[in-house]
Amino acid sequence: MSPVFVGRDEELSVLAECLDGATKGTVTAVLLGGEAGVGKTRLVQRFAEQCTADGAHVLVGGCVELSVEGLAYAPFTAALRQLVREQGPAAVTGMLPDGAERDLARLLPEFGEPPGDGETDTGRARLFEQFLTLLERLSACRPTVLVIEDIHWADRSSRDLIAFLSRNLHIAQALIVMTYRSDDLHRQHPLRPVLAELGRVQGVHRLDLPRLSRDEVGQQMTAILGRAPEYAKVQKVYERSEGIPLFVEAMLESGEMGAFPESMTDLILGCVERLPEETQRVLRVAAAGGIRVSHRLLAAVSGLSDVELETALRPAIAGNVLQIADNRAYVFRHALIREAVHDELLPGEHQRLHRRFAEEIGKDRALVLPGRAPVELAHHWHGARDDRWALISAWEAARESFKSFAYTEAIPLLERVLMLWDRVDDAAGLIGADHTAVLERASEAANAGGDVDKGVKFVRAALAELDETREPERVARLIVRRTQFYDSKGKPGIIDDLRHALTLVSGCSRDRADVLTPLSRHLMMRGEIDEASELIAEGLRLAREHGDRCVEADLLLNLGLGHSLNGDTDSTLQVNEQALQIGRESGSGRVITRAIANNVDALLAMGRADEALRMSQDGWRLAKKYGRLRGSGLFIKSNWGETLEALGRWDEAVEVVESALSHGPVPRTRRHLLRLRADIALARGELPLVESILSELGVLKGRTEDYIQDVISNARLRIGWYQAQDDPGAALAEAERVLAHPRQSSKAMLSWRLLSLLRTVCDGAEEIEQERTAALRAQAATVATELSVIGPVAEAYRLSYAGDFDAAATVWQRLRRPHNEALALQRAAAVAARAGDREGAAARLVKALPLAQALRATPLTERIQELLRRVGGGTTAQDRSELLTPREREVLRLVAQGRTNRDIAAELFISAKTVSVHVSHILAKLGVTTRGEAAAVGHRLSLLTR
Repeated sequence: MSPVFVGRDEELSVLAECLDGATKGTVTAVLLGGEAGVGKTRLVQRFAEQCTADGAHVLVGGCVELSVEGLAYAPFTAALRQLVREQGPAAVTGMLPDGAERDLARLLPEFGEPPGDGETDTGRARLFEQFLTLLERLSACRPTVLVIEDIHWADRSSRDLIAFLSRNLHIAQALIVMTYRSDDLHRQHPLRPVLAELGRVQGVHRLDLPRLSRDEVGQQMTAILGRAPEYAKVQKVYERSEGIPLFVEAMLESGEMGAFPESMTDLILGCVERLPEETQRVLRVAAAGGIRVSHRLLAAVSGLSDVELETALRPAIAGNVLQIADNRAYVFRHALIREAVHDELLPGEHQRLHRRFAEEIGKDRALVLPGRAPVELAHHWHGARDDRWALISAWEAARESFKSFAYTEAIPLLERVLMLWDRVDDAAGLIGADHTAVLERASEAANAGGDVDKGVKFVRAALAELDETREPERVARLIVRRTQFYDSKGKPGIIDDLRHALTLVSGCSRDRADVLTPLSRHLMMRGEIDEASELIAEGLRLAREHGDRCVEADLLLNLGLGHSLNGDTDSTLQVNEQALQIGRESGSGRVITRAIANNVDALLAMGRADEALRMSQDGWRLAKKYGRLRGSGLFIKSNWGETLEALGRWDEAVEVVESALSHGPVPRTRRHLLRLRADIALARGELPLVESILSELGVLKGRTEDYIQDVISNARLRIGWYQAQDDPGAALAEAERVLAHPRQSSKAMLSWRLLSLLRTVCDGAEEIEQERTAALRAQAATVATELSVIGPVAEAYRLSYAGDFDAAATVWQRLRRPHNEALALQRAAAVAARAGDREGAAARLVKALPLAQALRATPLTERIQELLRRVGGGTTAQDRSELLTPREREVLRLVAQGRTNRDIAAELFISAKTVSVHVSHILAKLGVTTRGEAAAVGHRLSLLTR
């Protein structure tokens, strides 16, 4: 190896700049790509040395090929192990929320005994949050760099965690540096979509490490040889190595500058073949064990004593083929060397060595790092082609993967069990589970890991093996799981499936409560409240009889959803609070965060926006603590955004929405977030963005929706889009379609909001479709009589629907909802103008204009300004200080004197361009189009006096 760092000054500077950006909070991660042997490890090692010298904390973890067998979180476990060595487990858990050690114990035994393998829906997400919190706490003290090498070998869980951290690590002084082999990324490589995703994340930088130039190869050769080589030799080494540093080293180590091997594999093996035969034999044994193997394990497998093993390995260490790692372990200097040696194994030799490793690890699991024995055994028994033990070890490794939330790694292991099933006698007896149970476990892993397509496949296969007349409860459980997958994909038929599942479970079993819970929820969301309420009553009785508090809480929350759709917000809060208390008593983060999300929505509907905001912030914090960020956490954030939108804090709402979308929400929450973003975009006249969002939602294609909230919200967006396109006929047709829906909701933000909008549809289409608008008004009146009015928000929308816009504006003002207030004032002004009250209309418009302008609600602003021009300006009651700034009044005074912009600029000592801007603002605020009109309005409103 070259003792001199050659040719990477520019890349080292880029990494240093990224660290500087991280300290400022602008950079979060670096993706360092390059070919095998190009020097990625050497570069990050030098960078780590510089960071450490500058006072940064550097943690290092690497991915290994074995991780594809299910060795989950390998790089993070290594970094965590380093941190524990440096600070101790108590100091590490001291930086995390209470209970974090239980999650970390799944990765390192230093944190105690891990809990059972439950909580498949929350544990993995919570573990992700623990790592994020740990990095945030470490970087709060000093700059922290996490180096993850060889992510092209990363297991699925590690890839997911890498993506999660890269998206969510927004604190200053934290940087993740990841290396990968760019030449290994074939079209189907699992890292490719991750790199594509990270490339779109703000703060993630890509850095490609090029090959060395001819001059840099010469510098490397000089450093290795201790003298300057001849030009011809430099040229020949450069041509054969093509500038890859590892190959340059291998060529020089071959010692024959005149003859070069035919292939790069031969070149890499050249340094091995010059070693003693016994050393080569031991290296072949080590290669079968992976890139890292402990001294004790290698001694046991090779059959050598400690002295004999050390004697055999000493030449390999001296020749820099092997290096000594911590805990008396050996690692190959480069993965390519290990790969080349491993590929030289004969087929029989390959199987024998893997069998030896499996046998020795099976005898003494302490021969490998804690927690790795099950996966190592599965890997080696599979390599040994021993079907019996490969099946047993894969089943055990899958169970251990569940314990560490590595559900995606459990899937291929369970698939291996299924593949080997027919080859092994009494497979069920060996693992204590039948074939269907393996499929059930695989479907559970797919559900927890988000692999919907595989999950459906596993469930279908399991159902095909079962007879519902013999095992009805088992079939029912699988049907419920299938509906979870279908719900994620937005597929129809969920309620029919759940109804069938309900017929399979007895009237007093706990399984029946497990079916009643999702069935009642889906029925509620469809607006079938009476039937759902009856099922909830039955489910609550069963849940209480069986003492299942969490199922009881879920059913209560379903009941609260029904109260919400009925507009009964007081009952909604009351029931949600009962569920929340159960969640706290049972320590269920899922129940707690779901209850909070529903309460935020209820508070907003009650007009208690400040409380909703505070609860949103608390709920988001708890969602992170309980690992519910992508579930209830993002739903809380969606409701948080709705609260900000209602209060007119639109820029903040957009930030919340975009932040939530960056976390990769589940499809249903994503649709909620997109609809909220579309509402703001429509109000601001951002039509290209609106069209893009509506296309993704399928709104413009008439996508069929089952749930009442989706039906009404999508219809409202379609109507808004048609109105923005000045197509009253299409808006009217959509209004007719949605009002014909058999179910409506008294919830303020649903049907009452829709009825208020339908009035504007009728007003806009009345001239061209008198009969249809009259029929629609009559139908709307019928619907309105069936809706309840509970709370100020529902009342304000009802007033708008009834045409009492002034009263509605008063309520909106009290609720601090500026867009609704400005809209009501504009509609009230239109009514006043038609009645001949031009001054009253102007007074309302002058009050509405700054509200709309502050929101940048362009369409509403333009309607207000147009109507202001038609009614003749503003109102003498308007306070001048609220209408124009002192500088604008000074400019208006000079405009009224007939001065030009240049004259005004000279008198006020400002630029003519600045005067032009002031004049534009004055015209907009006064609702006029010419300087003369502005002067006239200024005289009428007494704005020209000093």
